Amino acid sequence: MRVITGEARGKRLATLEGEQVRPTPDRVKEALYNIIQFEVEGRTFLDLFAGCGQIGIEALSRGAKQAVFVDASKASVEVTQKNLKTVGFEDRAKVYQTDSLVFLSQKRGPFDLAFLDPPYRSGLLQRALELLPDCMSRGGTIICEHPREEELPEEAGDFRAVRSYRYGKILLTLYRHKDVVEG
Repeated sequence: MRVITGEARGKRLATLEGEQVRPTPDRVKEALYNIIQFEVEGRTFLDLFAGCGQIGIEALSRGAKQAVFVDASKASVEVTQKNLKTVGFEDRAKVYQTDSLVFLSQKRGPFDLAFLDPPYRSGLLQRALELLPDCMSRGGTIICEHPREEELPEEAGDFRAVRSYRYGKILLTLYRHKDVVEG
């Protein structure tokens, strides 16, 4: 797994092994950044359920001001910290080993972009979407990675699902603030 483009382009990232780990495929990561390419620079990025941190690291490589990585797994946090050191982005990153729902309930932020990729079919995505809007900036974007058969709500607080992109069995669903959608 490598950083696709930007400041850390081509740098290899470590990942965890095992059945509990499901890194975002490169083609989905590339598609994600094609969708949000003009929204990243100078923004604050939340990588919730971060795993090895590849999505947030890509945001930093593309000019995000700061990225916050949250994962409950000690091993995931250690790999994320190792990857941040490899690419030299420790100064623009914060890493939290905590339950993602607890993190969101503390109303940290505001975040301009948030990427959610929890374990599939666990119900965590829907629960996180209930809490996340209070942590987002008004012009923010929420991106959810999920299997295509998993239903997501049309609304999450003041955010509306505006579009889903299909990549095989994976969907990326984007939510934008209602004022951006309606304005």
